[in-house]
Amino acid sequence: MRAQELTREPQVGVASEAGTGQCVVATPAGGERGSGRGLLRPTLLSRPDVPDTGPPATIPSSAAAGERLDFTLPPELEAHEPAEARGDGRDDVRLLVSRIGTGAVSHHRFADLPDQLAPGDVLVVNVSGTLPAAVDIGDGRSVNFSTEQPGGDWVVELRRGGERDDTGRAGDEITMPGGHTLTLRAPYSPGRLWVGALDVPSVTAYLAGHGRPIRYGYVRRDWPLDAYQTVFATEPGSAEMPSAARPFTAELVTRLVSRGVVVAPLTLHTGVASPEAHEKPYPEWYSVPASTARVVASARASGARVVAVGTTVVRALETVTDTYGRVTPGSGWTDLVVTPDRGVRAVDGLLTGLHEPRASHLLMLEAVAGRGVLRRTYSAALAERYLWHEFGDVNLIIP
Repeated sequence: MRAQELTREPQVGVASEAGTGQCVVATPAGGERGSGRGLLRPTLLSRPDVPDTGPPATIPSSAAAGERLDFTLPPELEAHEPAEARGDGRDDVRLLVSRIGTGAVSHHRFADLPDQLAPGDVLVVNVSGTLPAAVDIGDGRSVNFSTEQPGGDWVVELRRGGERDDTGRAGDEITMPGGHTLTLRAPYSPGRLWVGALDVPSVTAYLAGHGRPIRYGYVRRDWPLDAYQTVFATEPGSAEMPSAARPFTAELVTRLVSRGVVVAPLTLHTGVASPEAHEKPYPEWYSVPASTARVVASARASGARVVAVGTTVVRALETVTDTYGRVTPGSGWTDLVVTPDRGVRAVDGLLTGLHEPRASHLLMLEAVAGRGVLRRTYSAALAERYLWHEFGDVNLIIP
């Protein structure tokens, strides 16, 4: 594959229209991307490139509500590369639609998303951009920069050979590329995350010169930063891509808006995930503007559906929603963990990727969909050979 074939989608600006409280979407100059692809696409739903290693999988219903969904994920269902590297467009990934009311599931292409939404529905998107947050330091070791702290320190994670490195100690000084030093000040979480100080004026500028996107073992090679940016990204700050929005294209957003779907922005800068331990999310910085709060409140009052694009959006919106379902603007740090016991108050639906067995985010999905729908969804995804992770297929959960 030639390098120029893997490029970032033209950016879509999501802004508040002055004086109206409505969120509008502006496509970039030139309109649709110059790919030559029209609006008509084949509707093939098979996955011929994924070998069939056995009978369709099902997920047992014995686990109690509130326990993380457990299942076996075959390695061949892990997406190893972006859709573009497979010869597809971003919006050619598959879309598994789950209906909360009936438990029905259906299979589509992501390009068919406008057909699943109604005029007046609201898609809330995360405009956080992905940082090149991993810095290689030699001998198979790397440092992942997670979250900037007040005062300029950063939460960091040490990695060795693709696995977590638990050998760090408070006071350690780590030699970084460019002749700089990272000092580990104190543990942020036992054995994995540290508060560290890097001796540079701007860590984000340093990462731009020395970093690369964080990559886990199921992605077999490095991909450029553009492969990890979404069409909505305007505010750099996420250690890992808010990947639920990756399949959106400028063309698709234009079709959604033409259908009467409202796109509203917020920001939540994601930290470093824990693929080994599935820890609960750590505090992350968010901002929900007044225009988005008004649009969400108006949609809920009118009976339209509010669909969060990604678990990050659920976390931010639920943070600014009170026990009566009132949504207010706000910004700051959130440590909210959405569980089935807590439930959701601001969102009706969720567009998300497919999550690993026992991942903490599965509890959030259960809060939105219910245990039965979630189990049915993941059984269908396994049986129909959907692809997992940030470069994989996506799931729309709606009433």
